[in-house]
Amino acid sequence: MSPKQGTPKKNLMLFSGRAHKELAEEVAQHLNVTITPQTAHTFANGELFVRFEESVRGTDAFVIQAHTTPINEFVMEQLIMVDALKRASAKRITVVMPFYPYARQDKKHKGREPISARLIADLFKTAGADRIMTVDLHTAQIQGFFDGPVDHLMAQTVLADHIKKTYGDADITVVSPDSGRVRLAEKWAQTLGDRPIAFIHKTRDPDKPNQAVANRVVGKVEGKLCVLIDDMIDTGGTIVKATEALIDEGAADVVIATTHGILSDPATQRLSACKAREVIVTNSLPIPEEKRFPGLTVLSIAPMLAEAIQQVFEDGSVTSLFDGNA
Repeated sequence: MSPKQGTPKKNLMLFSGRAHKELAEEVAQHLNVTITPQTAHTFANGELFVRFEESVRGTDAFVIQAHTTPINEFVMEQLIMVDALKRASAKRITVVMPFYPYARQDKKHKGREPISARLIADLFKTAGADRIMTVDLHTAQIQGFFDGPVDHLMAQTVLADHIKKTYGDADITVVSPDSGRVRLAEKWAQTLGDRPIAFIHKTRDPDKPNQAVANRVVGKVEGKLCVLIDDMIDTGGTIVKATEALIDEGAADVVIATTHGILSDPATQRLSACKAREVIVTNSLPIPEEKRFPGLTVLSIAPMLAEAIQQVFEDGSVTSLFDGNA
C-alpha cells in the first residue's frame, strides 16, 4: 500500500496585538492580506484573554506587537497569542516585535542583577515561538539569546534615505551619542557618502537610569550639520545633552535620528525645547498626538517589515534587503 500524497501549501496569516493597530494595518496593506480577526479583552483583575476567530492549523503565523506603555501587559498579550497559536497547531510562529522589550538589560552591571533581555527570549521560546523578527536591537548580541532564527532588521536605511533627501547637500558629520555606537556611526557615515564622524564622551551612573552626563565632543563638528544617531529616545535626557554639547562646540545645526521613539515624560518637552532642527523617529512604537511637536518627523517601517515577512514566508533572504549587512 503506497502512502497518500498530499498537496503542500503555505498560508501566511498576520496577527496583531492591541498595542499598535495602525502599524499592523499598514503592514497588512503592503502584504495584501487582512489581519486575522480575534477576540481580545482584559478581565477586571488585569488578566488577558485572546481567541482567534479562524482556523490557524498548518499556517505560517506572524504575530506583530509594539511593546509600548504598559509594556508588561503587551508583552504578556503577545505571549498569550503565541501560546494560543501553538495550541491551535500553527505550523510556524514568527514573533514580530519592532521594539525588543527590556533590551537595555542585556548584561549585568553589578552582582545580583537580572539579564532581562535573555528572559524575554526564553519566555517567547517557551510559549512556542519559532522565530523572532525585530528592528535595531540595543545591542546585537541579543540575537544570541533566542534559541532559533532572529531577523535583525535595520531601520537605518529608512532614516538615512530621509537624511539624504533632506540634507544631502549639507556638510554633514555623523555623531554617536557615546563611544559604544561609533561602529554604527561609521555605517551611517558610509551610507551618507563617506562623511566624517564624531562622538560624545559621556558617563552614566548605573544606579540612576535615564540619566547621563555629556562630557565632551571627540571629533570636528564646528560649522557642520551634525546628524546625531541613536537606537532609542526614552526620556530624552541623553540626546538633548548631546545636542547642547554639539551646539556649544560650534555645530551649525543638529538633526536627531533614532529608530524607537519611546518618548516617556518629559521627552516631548525636552525635545521640543532643544536646539535640534529636526527629530526623526520611526513608527516602531505608537506616538500619540499629545507626544508630537513641531520638528518631529515620523517615518514608517511598515514597508520594510512587510518585505521581511514576505521573504521569511517564501524562504527567501532577509539579509539581501540590507545589501548583505543585516
